[in-house]
Amino acid sequence: MSIFESLVPSDEEISKQKQLLATLSRLINKEWPNSKLYLYGSCANSFGFSNSDIDLCLSIDEKEMSKVDIILKLAHILHAGNLRNIQALTRARVPIVKLMDPNTGLSCDICVNNLLAVVNTKLLRDYSQIDKRLRPLAFIVKHWAKSRCVNETYQGTLSSYAYVIMCIHYLQSQRILPCLQEMEPTYYVTVDNNICAYFDQVDKLNGFGAQCKDTLSRLLWGFFRYWAYAHNYTKDVISIRTGRSISKNMKDWTRRIGNDRHLICIEDPFETSHDLGRVVDNRSIWALREEFERAAEILHLDPNPNITLFEPYVPSEAET
Repeated sequence: MSIFESLVPSDEEISKQKQLLATLSRLINKEWPNSKLYLYGSCANSFGFSNSDIDLCLSIDEKEMSKVDIILKLAHILHAGNLRNIQALTRARVPIVKLMDPNTGLSCDICVNNLLAVVNTKLLRDYSQIDKRLRPLAFIVKHWAKSRCVNETYQGTLSSYAYVIMCIHYLQSQRILPCLQEMEPTYYVTVDNNICAYFDQVDKLNGFGAQCKDTLSRLLWGFFRYWAYAHNYTKDVISIRTGRSISKNMKDWTRRIGNDRHLICIEDPFETSHDLGRVVDNRSIWALREEFERAAEILHLDPNPNITLFEPYVPSEAET
């Protein structure tokens, strides 16, 4: 818990995030009065570390302009608003404007109409409110992944978002968390032809997992043991949408298609054709599985696992 508490953003940092959101909203609304700016990603889903950059999504109904044109116009608006280090990255897979706010000291990325990410953010934040063990579990797993260099998608490992989904799946398997998408929907929105519906009245689910008394440390060991020894990498897709593992055959994720390898399959809860593990390749799948096994063994056998578990990964001479 002390490691978790050291990673959580302070009240002052959260206040600065809200201050920057308000400042940018005022600037942008002068040009586009009907637009809305949303915090999304780890800074808004309650799983963000202290001192992380923040992600914003501009929701705008501007049919006369392409997304690239909006990004360029947005960069111009921000230049006029006394913001620093402004870069319009129009050729990125998701075009963004990067900036730094001299008043709060925060760096920020703004994308346009990436509303599925906003809905995903809400889903994860709602799950975090059901059982108080999810947040520290996910923070510790993310901290471990960063220490062990298995949290970079461009290197064939997994994103922080994927690790949070894996934690939710594990707690669903232990009946500590429900499956919100299998319950009668109280929240319903369609984004880019994806139907996003689930039960979001999570205050009514307090105590759902109370029958399981497992501590954070035991759940952490169980998480790594599951991914080291219990998960069927050949046949299974984890799906928090259904609250269980589903078959790779059902999704036709049994073979490589383009750059998608499907060696560890993690279904996005709303964009269900999207495998969050698709970047994992033949080399990195073994590195991941070895790290899961190492973590499980440390938590089972080491008398002082808090030191060993987070020891920085040092590449072997063969890797360098």
